Amino acid sequence: MKVEVLSSFLLLLSGARSFQYAELAQYVDAQQERYVESLRDWVSIESDSSNVQRRGDLHRMMETAAQKLRLMGGTVELVDIGEQELPDGTTLALPKVVTAQFGSDPVKRTVCVYGHVDVQPAKLADGWATDPYNLTDINGNLYGRGASDNKAPVLAWIHAVEAYQALSLDLPVNVKFVIEGMEETGSNGLDALILAQRDTFFSDVDYIIISDCGWLSRRPALTYGTRGNCYFFAEVEGPKQDLHSGVYGGTVIEPMTDLVGILDTLISPSGKILVPGIREAVAPLSDEEWKMYQDVQFDMENYKNKTGVNQLMYNNKVDLLAHMWRYPTVSIHGIEGAFSDAGTKTVIPAKVTAKFSIRQVPSMEPALVKKQVTDYLHSVFAKRKSPNKLKVTMVIGAKPWLADTQHPLYEAGKAAVKRVFDMDPDLIREGGTIPIARTFQDVTGKSIIMMPIGGFDDGLHSQNEKMSRYNYIEGTKYFIAYLHEVSQIKTSSV
Repeated sequence: MKVEVLSSFLLLLSGARSFQYAELAQYVDAQQERYVESLRDWVSIESDSSNVQRRGDLHRMMETAAQKLRLMGGTVELVDIGEQELPDGTTLALPKVVTAQFGSDPVKRTVCVYGHVDVQPAKLADGWATDPYNLTDINGNLYGRGASDNKAPVLAWIHAVEAYQALSLDLPVNVKFVIEGMEETGSNGLDALILAQRDTFFSDVDYIIISDCGWLSRRPALTYGTRGNCYFFAEVEGPKQDLHSGVYGGTVIEPMTDLVGILDTLISPSGKILVPGIREAVAPLSDEEWKMYQDVQFDMENYKNKTGVNQLMYNNKVDLLAHMWRYPTVSIHGIEGAFSDAGTKTVIPAKVTAKFSIRQVPSMEPALVKKQVTDYLHSVFAKRKSPNKLKVTMVIGAKPWLADTQHPLYEAGKAAVKRVFDMDPDLIREGGTIPIARTFQDVTGKSIIMMPIGGFDDGLHSQNEKMSRYNYIEGTKYFIAYLHEVSQIKTSSV
C-alpha cells in the first residue's frame, strides 16, 4: 500500500512539473492547416455504412484510420468482427474495428477513446450548398459529411496524442483507441468485440471517453446522460391484396384506418404519453437537477428559429430541457405500405406498418416497455372490434446511460474546459441515444465521460453538416489538457 501511495504521489508530482500546455497549444496552432487537410482526406472517403455499395469505401476508411495511428508508432490492430446478413440472405463483411494503444506504463492511468468514422448518407441533390464529400471552408466553418459526426473529433484525439509525441513529451496517461465503422447503422458486431476483449484489451482501462455528441450553445459542455430507444413496428393486415377505393370503399374495414386510430392513442396533443406505466416509471425532477438546468446556457428563441416552428411544446427553459433529456417521448416516424408517391392513387392498402419509437430514460427497461406498448396497443385494437390482424414488434431496445457528475472524470473535464476556454462548462444530457455508452458501462464496468467538441449548429445527419475551425482546433487543445487533468486524479478519489 505504501508503494502504491508513493507511486501515485510521484506520478502527480511529475505530471504537475512536466505539463507544458502553452507549448502544446502553440504547436496545435501551428499545425492548423495540416489538421484541416487530414479532415479533408477523411471526409473525401464516402464511408456510408448504410449503403452496401459503398462497403469498399468503408473498408478503406478503416485502413486509413489504422495507418494514421501506425505512423504514430501505436500498437494497432484491425479486428475482424465478422459479417452481416443482408435482406436477400447474402452476407457482407463488416468493416474491421481499429484498436490502438499508446503507452503501457503500469504506473499511469489508462484512458480509452471511442469514436466512429462511418457517416450518414449524403448527396448534393439533398440540398447541400457544397459537395458533401469535398471539405469546404466557408467563413471558418468546414462543411462536409461526417466533419462533426464523428471524423473531426476522432482526429482531434489522434492529434492530441501526436502533439505530445512531436514535442517529445511523455503522455501523462496511456491512451487506447477503439474506432468503428458501423455506428450509424447500429454498431453491428461491436458489442461482441467489447465482450470478447473485456479481459484483454479493456482489462487495464481506467476510463472510457466518448466524443460523439455536441454542445448545446456556444459554451463548451460535458455530457452525462443519454436516452435509450425502443423502436417499434405496428403492422395491421386486412385484405389479401390492395383494393380499389371506389369499388371496395365502404364495404371493408380498412387497415390504414385501424392503424391511424391506434397510433392516435399513443400520445396526447400536449405530449403526454398515454401508454400505462411509461410516465409512472420516470423519477421526478429533483431540486438539484432543476438548478442544473436553470444554469445551462440555452436560447429558446434561437432553438425555435432553428427548428422553424412558431411554438414549442413548453414555454420555459427548464421544462423544455427536461423533456428533451430526462423524460420519455413518443415519435411516429412513418407508415410503410401506404401510398406516398406524387399523384392520386386511389388505393386501399392491404397491409400497413407504422414505425414509431419511445425514447426511454433511466429506470425504464426495454423489455418492460416492449410489454407495456404491445399489451396496450392490442387492448386498444380489441376495442375497435376489427377483423384485421395487428402485430407489434420491437426491433431496437437500446438502454439509456447516466453518469455521476461528481465523479473525478467530470471534475477533470471542468478543469480542462477552464484551462482552454476560460469558462465553466454546461453539464448536459443528450436527448438522442448512444447505445455503446451503456454497453461499455455494463460489460467493462469502467467509468465513462462524454466530451463533445461539436457545435450546437453543426447539422449532424442533416444537409450542410460542418465543424468550425475554432471547435476543431480548440477541441484538440482541450483533449490535450484533459489527458493531463485525468493523470492528476488521485487513487483514493476513484
